[in-house]
Amino acid sequence: MAPIWDADPIAFTLPFVGLPIRYYGIIFGLVLIGGFFFFRWQIVRGRGTEDEAFAFILPGALGVLLGARLGHVFFYNFDKFMHDPAWLFRVWEGGLASHGATIGLIIALYYHSHKWKRPFWDTCDRFSFSAALGAALVRLGNFLNSEIVGRVTDGPFGIRFPRFDGLPPELTPARYPSQLAEFGLGLAVLAALLWLDRRLGGEKRPTGALSAAFLILYFTGRFLVEFIKERHGLVDSFILSRGQLLSLPGLALGLGLLFYVMKINQRQPAPGARR
Repeated sequence: MAPIWDADPIAFTLPFVGLPIRYYGIIFGLVLIGGFFFFRWQIVRGRGTEDEAFAFILPGALGVLLGARLGHVFFYNFDKFMHDPAWLFRVWEGGLASHGATIGLIIALYYHSHKWKRPFWDTCDRFSFSAALGAALVRLGNFLNSEIVGRVTDGPFGIRFPRFDGLPPELTPARYPSQLAEFGLGLAVLAALLWLDRRLGGEKRPTGALSAAFLILYFTGRFLVEFIKERHGLVDSFILSRGQLLSLPGLALGLGLLFYVMKINQRQPAPGARR
């Protein structure tokens, strides 16, 4: 019989005010902290300042939160938004999309690079480690929340999510733990970026190389994981899911950037390289 995941998503309740704190919220805090330390390491190593790294916290957090919310609303639940526009602001009811968060982050990174007069793709390279860490930890939070589940399966890797299906554990179908697959994907991409950074000579690496690697590896992985993920937004008869369609632009951008790096920018070191 498939194992059951039915843990309470609330970690604890703050005394006196009675505010419940979810594991997802704790993990999101770890994403911000861990992402900042990775970004600060890269910025300082590239002859930037800690102020430059600290300055990205607010626009980066806003880009993720606003982009993820708007992405969920417009990519997956536009009909619900049209029926009830106020639902856009009821964030406590849930609803965040990673593809929207990616768009929000790109806008925040462009703003930050312009403000600090650092080339855009160099800024993206330095943030790629943080992005991979965030992609991994957020999916762990989804698992703890019993959300973003996989499709029903009779195979050996299924897990039952009674909180998602709203059924007694013994009647709950087994599903692929797609959240854990994406958690592993994020960690694998992070490990690949750390290896590539060292393999390409650290600050001597071509500008855009790490961004291209992140886009190609992550969105290829996302495209493949979608095959075992519960569908949202499109009928099952369509060959690709909404998540797969939204992954294609990121993959195409990564391939185009890789072509640029190899053919045009191959010998140009990243700004701030120690010669």
